[in-house]
Amino acid sequence: MDFAAARVNMVENQVRTNDVTDLPIQDAMRVVARERFCLPGKAYFAYAESSVEYAPGLYLMEPRDVAKLLQAIYPEPGETALAIAAPYAAAQMAHKDVRVTLRLPSEAAASAVSRALDGLDIKVVVGELAPPVSELGGPYDVVVCEAGVPKAPASWCDAIDVGGRLGVVERDGPVGKARLYMRGDDGLLARREVFDSSPHLLPGFAPAAKFTF
Repeated sequence: MDFAAARVNMVENQVRTNDVTDLPIQDAMRVVARERFCLPGKAYFAYAESSVEYAPGLYLMEPRDVAKLLQAIYPEPGETALAIAAPYAAAQMAHKDVRVTLRLPSEAAASAVSRALDGLDIKVVVGELAPPVSELGGPYDVVVCEAGVPKAPASWCDAIDVGGRLGVVERDGPVGKARLYMRGDDGLLARREVFDSSPHLLPGFAPAAKFTF
């Protein structure tokens, strides 16, 4: 399979056609080898319009969704970023000269993406994905997660610096909403919806059961 051609087709047919106009994002997606994140024997799934499992129970977002989420948070060169269970997004940001910390839930997950991240200036940290904010480091200019959660944990929001942005899909049903959180100069958070998305839920973040008659 010609993966270089597949990357170009992905950008042309899944990214640009979904209103992702940011040229640095398009350029990074043409370079980052998405197939290297796939589990052994699954590289042919890399450029389909679907999520990709990179470690047991952990998935990359669909290309269209991760591109739209990155465009919403708009990481800029020289900024600091926290990528939570988001190795593909981390690689995209590193190509834009963003200083990235990638937080993963296990050594097994870190090992699974090590080859894909080889040569990129990304700090990998293994630990709980929603610990107290004091354990996340930062504050960060941007925070992003490639999996769905019922609601953005308070520690993720607290890790955003003044002027910072958090991009996350909040999902407690079949379809979630990608939401952009922004911290203003007054220190307060604003939130807006940016698009519909249905990524896999982050392990350990299943929504609470709803009571029905």
